[in-house]
Amino acid sequence: MDTNGIPSRLRAADTDRERVATRIQAAGGEGRLTLEEVEERLSAVYSAKYTDDLTALTSDLPKPVPKRRPIVLGHPAVRIHLAIAAALSVLLIVRWVASGVPFFWPAMPMFWLAMSVLVHARVRGARRRFKPEGGAAVA
Repeated sequence: MDTNGIPSRLRAADTDRERVATRIQAAGGEGRLTLEEVEERLSAVYSAKYTDDLTALTSDLPKPVPKRRPIVLGHPAVRIHLAIAAALSVLLIVRWVASGVPFFWPAMPMFWLAMSVLVHARVRGARRRFKPEGGAAVA
């Protein structure tokens, strides 16, 4: 134990072992490890007692790439913006049909309405990921 009463080595949980085993199997599937190396490492994973033993088994493998999150339309302000843009687009189309003009003039305003919704969703997504130093999230 160190001076704070926290153990210097933490015991590994089953979820830790499964996470490392999945990473080793993926590396074997990619051809980074041979079948023998995969078998050796998996047996070492399931016999590991401490988390530092698990990190040693994957230290020579590349870190997994985080998945990119899609643009979030789940924020209430973005959903309201989308509903207003859809309603305005419908009104523009009705106006075009009633006017009898041969070319589809609502295409440009509808394009800019769609762009405004996409930019709003992108800004909201960026704000959700950003946390200032004070710890309060800006969303």
